[in-house]
Amino acid sequence: MTTMVSKQRDVRRPLIQAAKALRDAAETLTFAEPVTHVYNPLSYAWKSHQAYLRCVNPAGVRVVFLGMNPGPWGMAQTGVPFGEIAAVRDWIGIERPVERPRVEHPKRPVQGFACEKSEVSGRRLWGLFQTKYPNASDFFQDHFVANYCPLVFMEASAKNRTPDKLPANERQTLNEICDIHLIRLITSLNPEFVVGVGAYAESCLKRVLDETEARAKLSRILHPSPASPAANKGWADKATEQLQAGGVW
Repeated sequence: MTTMVSKQRDVRRPLIQAAKALRDAAETLTFAEPVTHVYNPLSYAWKSHQAYLRCVNPAGVRVVFLGMNPGPWGMAQTGVPFGEIAAVRDWIGIERPVERPRVEHPKRPVQGFACEKSEVSGRRLWGLFQTKYPNASDFFQDHFVANYCPLVFMEASAKNRTPDKLPANERQTLNEICDIHLIRLITSLNPEFVVGVGAYAESCLKRVLDETEARAKLSRILHPSPASPAANKGWADKATEQLQAGGVW
């Protein structure tokens, strides 16, 4: 009887199904210039992403952190949100074979776990969690990290283009499939708190929460990107203060 109840409460299966649906829907989208290259890590790094989804507490979590979209040296390489390689491999314990995007930008190669570059945002975010939870399993008991959009957008120069900079018509189509996935994610995990990592993710969470019956409390932390001057001095302390002020920690 215990086994049957456990299977009924296992949120990992609906999360994997939702991720597959998001992956496949994202593959149908097209984007005009200045976007010239689009990477979908849910496709070519699916093995890693699926392993990551299996880290979640099968009964759900207390806190969901949401980022914007993959970075070129993080999730684009590992398939894990904010997936700085050392954190994913050495702390979370995931290292799976990663394939290549169909059309690869020569300045942004996907080398998987062999990539020697480090994503600062991921190093900061997962580093904060690792400081508080030396064992990754303790973190995942109550927390989960996701991205709103699964795609990486690049211009001809290899400059990263974030989803909020896409034309309105492209952004609307993208938001439709990402909102569906986010609703499924929140419904499955049933968190007490949802935390936007940056203003964009916070706005996505607010839009979805307003359209559902979810009762999760919404808050935000400073995005750890080095592009944000405020994040380049004492980001971990600032984020911790924000989490404490919101009652998350």
